[in-house]
Amino acid sequence: MGTPGEGLGRCSHALIRGVPESLASGEGAGAGLPALDLAKAQREHGVLGGKLRQRLGLQLLELPPEESLPLGPLLGDTAVIQGDTALITRPWSPARRPEVDGVRKALQDLGLRIVEIGDENATLDGTDVLFTGREFFVGLSKWTNHRGAEIVADTFRDFAVSTVPVSGPSHLRGLCGMGGPRTVVAGSSDAAQKAVRAMAVLTDHPYASLTLPDDAAADCLFLRPGLPGVPPFLLH
Repeated sequence: MGTPGEGLGRCSHALIRGVPESLASGEGAGAGLPALDLAKAQREHGVLGGKLRQRLGLQLLELPPEESLPLGPLLGDTAVIQGDTALITRPWSPARRPEVDGVRKALQDLGLRIVEIGDENATLDGTDVLFTGREFFVGLSKWTNHRGAEIVADTFRDFAVSTVPVSGPSHLRGLCGMGGPRTVVAGSSDAAQKAVRAMAVLTDHPYASLTLPDDAAADCLFLRPGLPGVPPFLLH
């Protein structure tokens, strides 16, 4: 839950969902996931929660795992949050749309203003939305269409919203992310570099760019801890 400009990464709460066994089963594979070591994934999930709570001083909210939602732990696809407003997304895959229900309830309980997508022609995955602290970029991908991007712009009218073509099977944030308030990090693939060049043309703000060997390494979060004296944290 960030604030404009230099407020990028300032958060008070973190919302996560437990890892279901179905994530490592045929259901997870059917959703396009590689083979998964379930025990390792669950351990890493516990480490993530500990770092969010202890290292960053965030209030941690955890939804229970749901076996019917193998991709449920990927909460970034279910909502776009800025300030006191939460836009509940409409995932491209109909099988994933029930994931938003538990997220909506948790965000309502926090007192956020909830915005729903009522247009059945819109698709929007949250990981196609990159907030830089100054503006939004929305990736037009297999997962997110123009109508979904328009709804982001309608919801967050205090910020410029630009669309970026995304080639291949990735979301925008699978190709690039924010490594700091003025730094875009991106993978070295053609798709990632094309996205960064498109962003540079569209923006009125100067951003430094850092190219990483692997696209997956760019999928990171720049966070400012709620604990006094603790420097900013880059969470991968």
